[in-house]
Amino acid sequence: MAEQKRDFYEVLGVAKGASDEEIKKAYRKLAKQYHPDLNPGDKTAEARFKEVNEAYEILSDKDKRARYDQFGHAGVDPNFGAGGPGGPFGGGGFGFDMGDIDLGDIFGSFFGGGFGGGGGQRRTGPQKGDTLRASVTISFEEAAFGCEKEINLTRTEPCETCKGSGCEPGTTAEVCPDCRGAGQVRVQRGGGGFSFSTTQVCSRCRGTGKIIHSPCKACNGEGNTRRQRKITVNIPAGIDNGQAVSLRGQGGAGRNGGPAGDLLISVTVRPHPRFQREGTSVYLEQTVSFVQAALGAELEIPTIDGNVKWTLPEGTQGGTTFRLRGKGIPAVNGRGRGDQFVTVKVQVPKSLSREQKEALRAFGAAMGEAVEASDDAGKSFFEKRKKKK
Repeated sequence: MAEQKRDFYEVLGVAKGASDEEIKKAYRKLAKQYHPDLNPGDKTAEARFKEVNEAYEILSDKDKRARYDQFGHAGVDPNFGAGGPGGPFGGGGFGFDMGDIDLGDIFGSFFGGGFGGGGGQRRTGPQKGDTLRASVTISFEEAAFGCEKEINLTRTEPCETCKGSGCEPGTTAEVCPDCRGAGQVRVQRGGGGFSFSTTQVCSRCRGTGKIIHSPCKACNGEGNTRRQRKITVNIPAGIDNGQAVSLRGQGGAGRNGGPAGDLLISVTVRPHPRFQREGTSVYLEQTVSFVQAALGAELEIPTIDGNVKWTLPEGTQGGTTFRLRGKGIPAVNGRGRGDQFVTVKVQVPKSLSREQKEALRAFGAAMGEAVEASDDAGKSFFEKRKKKK
C-alpha cells in the first residue's frame, strides 16, 4: 500500500489561508533545517527535505494551489487514485460501458495535466543539467575574510565535435516517424467493456523524438562528454562552517537545449587554536598574571586582524569578559562586523621562591589577612604523614 501523503499545509506548518509571503518564509526555514548538505547521511532529513520542496512547489503556484485546495492531492498528481479495478477510476467502479474514452483528456480538462504520464516533462523538451556537489576546506582566517579556491571536478559538457547534436558533423538527425518528434506515443488499453488511451515513451527513439543515423564518434551520439575541469570559487567573507556556495551554470550540461546545472560547494572551516566563533562573534581566553590583574597592565591582544594594544583595568577579576568592538567576523552580506569578546583568566603561580612567599605574606598582612608560614610547604605527602605520626 502506498504511503499516505501528508497535507501540504501541514508539511510547511502554515494555515490553509496563509499568504504567499508566509508560505515562502516557512519553506525557507524548513529547507535550511533539512538540507542534505547540513544533514549528511540523514535519510529522515533527506525525506523531509523532499517533502518540503514538493509542498512548496504546489502551494507557491497560484493555479496548482487552487486545484489542491479544491481537489486535494488528486488535483495536482495525475497518477493519484488511478489504477486497477476498485480504485476511484478503475474499471470495476463505474458499472457501465465507458466506450472509447481518453482519460488523459478528461483529467487534463479538470487539472491541467495529463493522465498516466502524459502530463510529465517529455525527454524531447529542454532539461536542466545535473547539480554537482563538491567540498572545500579553508582556514579560520580565510572564512573570516574570504578567499579563492580551485575545485577539481568531472562534469558533462556539450560535445565539441558535434556541438551537442549527437550527429556526426555534416549529418542531421531524422524526426522519429513513430512519435513524430514528440518522444511519446499514445496506446489504447481496455478490458471489461471499456477502453482508454494512455501515453508511453516511444520505443523507437527512446523518448528523444529523433533518430540519429550517423552518431558522432566523439560522444557516441550522446551529445555530451565528460571532462575534468578546474573551477575557481570565490569564498565570501564571513562564511561559516557547514555552509555552502552555489555556482549557477557550473554543473552538468543541459539536455535538448536546456541550461547547465549548478555546482554546490560545501565549506568546512578548520578550527583555530585560540579563537572560537559564534555567528559573527569571536571569543578569546586571555591569561594574565596575578600582578597584572591586580595592578592593571598594557597588553597585546591577538585578533583576526593581528595584535592590538589593550589596557587591562586594575583590579580585574578572573572570568571577567571585555568587548573589542568591530574585531569579530565580517557579516557574509557585507554589512558590518561582529565583536571580539576577551575573557580574562588569572594565572596563579605554581612555585614561589622564599622571597616571593615572604612578599606575599607581607601583602596579605597589609590586606588584613592572617597568613602563617607553613613548615610543610614543599614537603611530599609521605613526609607530611610521617611528621603527624
